[in-house]
Amino acid sequence: MALMLKDVSSKKEYKEFIYLPEKIHRGHKEWLPPLYMDEKVFFDPKKNHSFNACDHRLVIAYKDDVAVGRIMGIINRQHNEMMGLKNVRFGFIETYNDQEVAHALISEIENWGREKGMTKIVGPFGFSDREPQGLLIEGFEFEPVIDSACNFEYMPKLVENEGYAKELDCVIYRYPVVSPPPDVMYKIFDRITSRKDIQFLNFKSKREVKPWIVPIFRAMNESFVNIYGFVPMDETEMQEMAKKYLPVIDLEFVSVVVKDGKVISFVISMPNMYKGLQKANGRLLPFGLFHILRAMKKAKTVNLMLGAVIPEYQKQGLNIYLSITTIKAAIRRGMTSVDTHVVMEENDDMSNEFKRYGAFLIKKFRVYQKPL
Repeated sequence: MALMLKDVSSKKEYKEFIYLPEKIHRGHKEWLPPLYMDEKVFFDPKKNHSFNACDHRLVIAYKDDVAVGRIMGIINRQHNEMMGLKNVRFGFIETYNDQEVAHALISEIENWGREKGMTKIVGPFGFSDREPQGLLIEGFEFEPVIDSACNFEYMPKLVENEGYAKELDCVIYRYPVVSPPPDVMYKIFDRITSRKDIQFLNFKSKREVKPWIVPIFRAMNESFVNIYGFVPMDETEMQEMAKKYLPVIDLEFVSVVVKDGKVISFVISMPNMYKGLQKANGRLLPFGLFHILRAMKKAKTVNLMLGAVIPEYQKQGLNIYLSITTIKAAIRRGMTSVDTHVVMEENDDMSNEFKRYGAFLIKKFRVYQKPL
């Protein structure tokens, strides 16, 4: 069959690019479909603010006029300038188990990167660390975790066969809440909550939390400067993120710590909605939102989505306050475990803290690299 690559340039191709993973993953029980409403915004340069600082390509592979694979190429000019890099990224790659297609798609982005003067390619990676990063290489037996990669087991091999090696690994841990944390953790929690110089905010309505969304993301910008691939959010992006997550946020799993009117730490978690997303098949209408909200109410696992302590207040026990607060909320809801957000494997401080709660690794993702 004749293989052809084509850049997305029409509404039909744009739609094909977005919905192709649904065809490739048909029958894949552990696949987590995206919300297509969000996908249509994310991949649209007119609606996604992230495109402003990046060059990009959306490429589809066809065999006999049938779409069989896709890839996105990104050159994040802002991040490259910040870090002194000449990196091109590939991301959102989807193919059947076909080395010819994988080779054609990846080679296309490699050649594009060379033409643009780039000296290294990394991926899978999106605009920043806020998108799913890497390919799942361990933990296929566990249910999917929101906002993380959910690929077939053959995908890492397809990439490695193209000469790619490890750039970094990221991991997700799970800690059971049926076993209480060590007593020392609760002592630190009690000491932190007795402080009179800081405020501990919890919210009863989304109207109450809304004014704190931008301050929360400002605190994230301060805290994440050393995270791989991190690009600071501007206030437009902050508002876009708030608009995306506020409708489904569970206020019982939102905790914010404030000192002198400034957010110094926070955690936002969500009951794992993967069963609802699967049942909704990525569509909110006509009943998708109902399935998602119902799944969140029945969830036995809570996902840590975002959490941070700004640098000048780290090592003061605030991270333990955030963890215990989340664990207590999970216990109140009859949940059995907490799944962490994705962290870099070499982040020993974070990994060791999770392990103190009895956490164990459930998923590992690999970001690959190759010199150009």
